[in-house]
Amino acid sequence: MNIGDKLKGTITGIKPYGAFVQLENDITGLIHISEIKTGFIDNIHKCLSIGQEVTVQVLDVDEYTQKASLSMRTLEEDRHQMMHRHRFSSNRHRTGFKPLNDKLSEWIDESLRFLKREE
Repeated sequence: MNIGDKLKGTITGIKPYGAFVQLENDITGLIHISEIKTGFIDNIHKCLSIGQEVTVQVLDVDEYTQKASLSMRTLEEDRHQMMHRHRFSSNRHRTGFKPLNDKLSEWIDESLRFLKREE
């Protein structure tokens, strides 16, 4: 089991702070209440129940105790992820810093003229 793996498991216990999950590979994990879903959860029992089959993503694994920190929220966010629109970028032109470099000498000259007027 590695960080980032998506696994199936069964809810075996629920506490106010999270839910315990028995994974397919006989490892126990905890889904902290903040990792169940996006947003505020006032009652964990409204979201999960004992015996419920869930798909989770591994956030961390303790190699010594064989316990895992799990998340359902990251899988939810993956489903809702949209393409980012960069309205104010020139990424599609692949110009990098060239426009700034082209204007740099003009800006320096303009600044020097301004400073000479101030003296």
